[in-house]
Amino acid sequence: MNGGISVAERDAVGLRRLFHAHPETAFTELWTSVAIAAELRRLGYRVRTGADAIDLSDVPALPGPRELARAADRARAWGADDDGLRAVRDGHTAVVAELDGGAPGPVTAVRIDIDALPLAESADPGHAPAREGFASRDPEAMHACGHDGHIAVGLELARRLAKGGFPGRIRLLFQPAEEGGRGARAMLGAGAVAAVDRLYALHLGVGLPVGEVAAGTCGFFANAKLRAVFTGRQAHAAHAPEEGRNALLAAAQAVLGLHALPRFAAADTRVNVGMLRAGTAPNIVAADAELRLELRATAGHVCDELERRARAVLDAAGAAHEVGVRTERIGAATTADCDPAAVRAIAAAARALPAVTRVHHAHRFGASDDATFLMRAVQEQGGQATYLVVGASSPAPHHSPAFDIDEACLGIAADVLERAIRTPEKEVP
Repeated sequence: MNGGISVAERDAVGLRRLFHAHPETAFTELWTSVAIAAELRRLGYRVRTGADAIDLSDVPALPGPRELARAADRARAWGADDDGLRAVRDGHTAVVAELDGGAPGPVTAVRIDIDALPLAESADPGHAPAREGFASRDPEAMHACGHDGHIAVGLELARRLAKGGFPGRIRLLFQPAEEGGRGARAMLGAGAVAAVDRLYALHLGVGLPVGEVAAGTCGFFANAKLRAVFTGRQAHAAHAPEEGRNALLAAAQAVLGLHALPRFAAADTRVNVGMLRAGTAPNIVAADAELRLELRATAGHVCDELERRARAVLDAAGAAHEVGVRTERIGAATTADCDPAAVRAIAAAARALPAVTRVHHAHRFGASDDATFLMRAVQEQGGQATYLVVGASSPAPHHSPAFDIDEACLGIAADVLERAIRTPEKEVP
């Protein structure tokens, strides 16, 4: 890194604040990736970046060249050097780092997501990042889900494990594009969990206060994110409206139909249209419209059926207005179960810490995370996985402009993971 930004000199809180101030969204995490990789190399890890860490060949809706060029310019302005950017500037922003512990044992992987959200951060003086001077430096992006804290925990853990003295091998998976559900499967395509015996995926917050740790998680939603593009025909809105084919009206009709999709007896479901853009002027029949939506269900087959019905609604709205419709899936997550042995390992590590006041064996997640693809892949090859939640006393909901964490959670999370990794399996009660 250049430009006066030093990652090596910062503790976990300093790291969290540094990454919070420099948020980058899916596949544009250029500065973030360069900073992480540089620190891991300094610590002596074997580091993979670029196409060696992630396979983008089948990933939908990637940033275009113009967006990536802007991201590279921003990363340079923030202190990233050209050598570091060379491997990641085309969107290959994953970082995989490995280190041997010096004694026989399992291959343990830890998933750390690194992307931010396209959200403007609160400037209210009551919001700690704004008050204390580490709010986002990008007016269009924010770490509003705790991933800045995840990065800080991941790097703090890397520093501790760099001293050795643990069984087996550690593999740290710094994953881009969790928001949107595209990064995990792309990392699988580059062998991210090959030969992994145990996987720990971490999240901070999720409704738990500081001091509480969930060693396992339940209630994951399967997720499908769709983009629908409506193509009609422009016309004068007053002189010849009948000559037009209104893509905006078709999209608006689709929005109402999507939100009217039925509930299911077999699973809990969610539907949300989060974006709709259309038209060019008030006096022109809109020829183009685009909407983006997500579908969620606590059972995979229900999510698939919900997607089938959503696509039928989109096609029907287009047909009603004689407008073309093109729909594509642009992201996904699945469901997963935590393995009892992995849950016990995290629970035992948490109970040994004075700062932990309560340990849950199964905390209801109530959302989606594409770490579930990594979990399933590890389980399918005979390994074990769990998704742990470390309480963060968040003063506002995830994905809101006022989201924040109590930074005391950072040390707790690093302590739990370090103890779980250093403890041989035979010593776990």
